[in-house]
Amino acid sequence: MFKLSPLMLGLIAPLSVQAYAQNISGQVQDEQGKAIANATISVMGSQRTTQTDSQGKFVLQTNVSGDVELHITAAGFAHQNKLVAASDTGLNTIVVTLNSSAIEVLDVKASPFHASMMESSMPVSVLSGDKLREQQAATLGDTLSKQVGVHTSFHAKVASTPVIRGLSGPRVLITQNSLDVSDASRVGPDHSVASETSTAQQVEVLRGPATLFYGSGAIGGVVNVVDERVPTRSETFGEVLVEHATGDEQKLASLNLNTGTEQFAFHVDGYLRDSEDYDIPVPAEKGADETHSGDYKVENSAEESSGGTVGASYLFEQGYIGISYGKMTREYGIPGHSHGDEAPTVYADLDQDRWQMIGKYSFDHQWLSEANFRAAYTDYEHAEIEHGEVGTIFANESQEVRLDLMHQPIAQWRGGVSVHYKRSDFSAQGAEAFTPPSVSETFAVALMEERHFSDVLVQLGARVERVTIDAPRVVLSSGDLQGDDHDHDHDHDHDHDHDHEGEQAIAERIFAVDHEFTPISLSAGAVWDYQPGYNIGISVSRSERAPAASELFSFGPHIGTGTYEVGALFRQKADSLSFELNPADIELERAHNIDLTWRKLDGDFGFVLNAFYNQIDNYYYQVNTGLMADDGHDHHHDHGEHDEHGDEHDHTDHEKHGLPVYVFKTDDVITHGFEAEFAWQVTESLHATLFADLVRARLNDGGNLPMVSPVRFGTKLTYNLEQFTLNLDVVRYQKQSHIAAHETETPGYTLVDASINYDFAALGQDWVLYLKGHNLMDTEARVHTSFLKDKAPMPGRSFALGFRGYF
Repeated sequence: MFKLSPLMLGLIAPLSVQAYAQNISGQVQDEQGKAIANATISVMGSQRTTQTDSQGKFVLQTNVSGDVELHITAAGFAHQNKLVAASDTGLNTIVVTLNSSAIEVLDVKASPFHASMMESSMPVSVLSGDKLREQQAATLGDTLSKQVGVHTSFHAKVASTPVIRGLSGPRVLITQNSLDVSDASRVGPDHSVASETSTAQQVEVLRGPATLFYGSGAIGGVVNVVDERVPTRSETFGEVLVEHATGDEQKLASLNLNTGTEQFAFHVDGYLRDSEDYDIPVPAEKGADETHSGDYKVENSAEESSGGTVGASYLFEQGYIGISYGKMTREYGIPGHSHGDEAPTVYADLDQDRWQMIGKYSFDHQWLSEANFRAAYTDYEHAEIEHGEVGTIFANESQEVRLDLMHQPIAQWRGGVSVHYKRSDFSAQGAEAFTPPSVSETFAVALMEERHFSDVLVQLGARVERVTIDAPRVVLSSGDLQGDDHDHDHDHDHDHDHDHEGEQAIAERIFAVDHEFTPISLSAGAVWDYQPGYNIGISVSRSERAPAASELFSFGPHIGTGTYEVGALFRQKADSLSFELNPADIELERAHNIDLTWRKLDGDFGFVLNAFYNQIDNYYYQVNTGLMADDGHDHHHDHGEHDEHGDEHDHTDHEKHGLPVYVFKTDDVITHGFEAEFAWQVTESLHATLFADLVRARLNDGGNLPMVSPVRFGTKLTYNLEQFTLNLDVVRYQKQSHIAAHETETPGYTLVDASINYDFAALGQDWVLYLKGHNLMDTEARVHTSFLKDKAPMPGRSFALGFRGYF
């Protein structure tokens, strides 16, 4: 007969015991004692929440007996945590006083802990509401480019990813509702992020290692796009936006709508965007002669995109469960790519289908408090088309599941366990497939805990992963990249001779590679509210990252960046264009990071100051060898009839149209810098924000990392005059002279933007009519973190007219 042991009985007994419910009531007021309506009060560590009425009063039912920690928020005020010693019969005398704040304080959805951007030990930025719409661009990196500590990889306006503290690519994870977007944007800067901000509610940036929550792919930070595609409430609300812009003749329309019944919630959104080649103040090619017309454009920078999502949820007392389906299509040019004297039209055709399921359940027992479930399936395809024919197809089919189990407070510690699985089947097939097909799998378990010790919040965490990368057909050309035949034998390799017209045969070796890694991440942080309205935060972490398949296995021409990429699995022979297998072990990238934060939250003047230091061992990065490889195209087929000098012209043409060879290598590096943001409510109508950021990234043995963002500082002035709101942004980018070998300096520039909004009511809804001006000084601006900085500057002067409606 089967019997449960006393230990097992002790573990499962709390599951069957319901906690005593209690009511907590009270009032929320400001410093003058005036009631604050629509303030949100929630119980930390649970989904129990309510809002104040017009008199600032609230009643909140909890499922916890004993001490309860409340989290109180309201627009225009600093958040507050309040510990109350409630009895089983409830507490009815709570009075909460919130202080006004010059800094907008928003909750962060990317963290499993219920916290605002001002309460986290890790630096966080949140772009939401009207500010998100004002800074919204066609690409995610450009949308976030004015956030402190964040720059853009600007790829001629058609693609961009965020650059956080000088790091990007596979070190910055981009998520949608905390699940990987699962596109190809981390493989190449010309690949667009498959997420749309015009239908998003907010975009969150976690600066610094976020591997504890999201895994080794977030060693540099996380960008989380939050929307309501899986609705969590049944209220009817939505937004409509229509805009037209000069400079690229962009036309944009988007719609969000949520509605529902008592138990069912529904969501629908959609957008359309169309633009032409964009105007620039100078010739696109750096150093090109200017004409008298001054009518300059970045050729092949047009785009056309559309997308939509439908979602539904079942709501019940303890939580909800919902599912959504989203479709995105996008065609955009890939500028700066040419072969020979003719410039072919090269463009990308992106198509993505994405399913998401999200659910939450609040338990009424003494052990578990909440379960959060997230899952996604994504089918992504990205074709690069040249001369009307498909040259390369990138595909990524991925599945992701995440379960967070949060426990009831144990000795006042809140937290839980996260179990995370992700699988990505990535392939690149075609004439210019620079990386082979591969399957990457991650399984992880993480533990996260936090507790208040009087005025100090302590956060601890650990995460262990198992990462496997399986690439069955890795290709290495055993000959010289310019066509010289060098035969290098290697055990277990399969040599295939391919005859190329006019060239010698080059042997290809095809072999299977299977790597397994065990990244471990540890994190500890504390936030000390050392006096009312001020806090100091510190965060220390040890993070590990498994290299991406593209960093290891790449070997071939990359059409979008105009480079020939060689992965870390291979080693260059001396200073030649011949390569062999690298005998060195493939190591984990390992980072040790410390962040210090000082914040002033209350009053008409506030600030957030961050300083960081990061030691990264085995840092994977691309190095320009200074050598040129054959791009695989025939540039000589029609020169004979145009050039009587024949051979001499052919030689020059080959030198001109070869591709620079970039090799992945590892080194120990140090990155450090600061971020500063000041907010001042000058008068009741005038608000001023000043910010600055700096990052230095250097090798331990001397020298700088390439493509690191320059020093930047700027200001934003906002003036409210009844129904009008005027904004003026001035941002200065300093000259970047801290450069790597074979890299050129980038001159500094100043961008001036302005906008005017007119708020009015019509048809029973709130509307905003706006006019935005970008780069009003028509300045030449070349982005140092862009592969196309010398071929595609930022757009020149342009204006956008549009309206937004809220219902």
